[in-house]
Amino acid sequence: MILPIGSRRTTAVILGAGQAGLAMSRCLAERSIDHVVLERGEVANSWKTERWDSLRLLTPNWQSRLPGYEYEGDDPDGYRTMPETIRFIERYAGVISAPVRPHTTVTSVRPNEDGYEVVTDRGTWHCRTVVIATGACNIANVPAVSVAVPPGIRQLTPVEYRNPDGLEEGGVLVVGASATGAQLADELHRSGRAVTLSAGEHIRVPRVYRGRDIQWWMDAVGVLDEDYRDVENLVRARSVPSLQLVGSDDRRDLGLNALSDLGVEVVGRLAGISGGRAQFSGSLANQAAMSDLKMNRLLDRIDDWVSSRGFDETIPDPHRMEPTRVPTSPALALDLKKGAIRTIVWATGFRPDYSWLDVPVLDRMGRIRHDGGVVEAPGLYLMGMPFLRRRKSSLIDGAGDDARELSCHLEAYLAGAGTLRSA
Repeated sequence: MILPIGSRRTTAVILGAGQAGLAMSRCLAERSIDHVVLERGEVANSWKTERWDSLRLLTPNWQSRLPGYEYEGDDPDGYRTMPETIRFIERYAGVISAPVRPHTTVTSVRPNEDGYEVVTDRGTWHCRTVVIATGACNIANVPAVSVAVPPGIRQLTPVEYRNPDGLEEGGVLVVGASATGAQLADELHRSGRAVTLSAGEHIRVPRVYRGRDIQWWMDAVGVLDEDYRDVENLVRARSVPSLQLVGSDDRRDLGLNALSDLGVEVVGRLAGISGGRAQFSGSLANQAAMSDLKMNRLLDRIDDWVSSRGFDETIPDPHRMEPTRVPTSPALALDLKKGAIRTIVWATGFRPDYSWLDVPVLDRMGRIRHDGGVVEAPGLYLMGMPFLRRRKSSLIDGAGDDARELSCHLEAYLAGAGTLRSA
């Protein structure tokens, strides 16, 4: 194939220089597969530009494990701040000598007769394989009802939020009570603002259980390593909300009870906005009960694991948290025109951006069709998505295992085993 002037060739192009893309780079290098990592900004770009100031990882430091690299500090049970997380990923890129091309924006990925053509604002790459590691949180989900918010109320997403000082004085409505919404409601209330938290589906867990971090238990028991092929409802598993956790020095819990005790007003799921009035679902009690049920099922599984191995005598006794307290008559409406609410934070999730992907692999919801990261288009792979190959796929700790397996599949594909569909 004769390449156009200005074009370059490599075997694989990795899109994204976060933990997932870098883990894949390390694994391809170990297999002597030449490649390049294209990054629209800098290494760890999303961590640098799309996170609020006080955010810490929800996973303990020891759980940041990447191929050939792991935590070596003196606080394995602590939780990294954003600057610390950025430095960790930057050091990893340096240690593995990742071939990163920063400040390179991809405008198109399309198939050609020999693989793929990756068009960027700094030239075109031709390759046999492409690994999409651009992440799941490119675009914040803002519900359509946002257009009915009265003028004068500022609306922003977690991508735009940095700290309470950047908000107008006055009350805040936080919509969404998973990890992000719960943490922002907590921070904003502690800054002196009146906060209303609209809670839909959420998953409550203790930060510490029987003397260990809940993530330690989920790792030890095998929850985080559950295989995508063993899950009954994979679509559902990939859309499960993030756990209500916060990485704090005091390892405190951050469920609805803790927020209510602080003074945050908890209401049900935002059902609509009409005539300047926010309307909330009356299902808060049911949502809270379901969250408690899921939490206790997890704790039961941990207890069974402990007992089956004869560890009951060596670790603290099991315990259960107080059930989530829900007001007998939670507010079902809030008049946004009265001026008490000056800001709405839409902590309602994210979605990936594939506007540059000119390959017919998207479903009707705009998600890439794949089998454990092996995309329907030959030679195309996906990394860094929720429950891609295992429950921990979207964590730093999950990138390595996924990269090892998918790089193995990619190598087999290059060797001619192109009919393989899963690793």
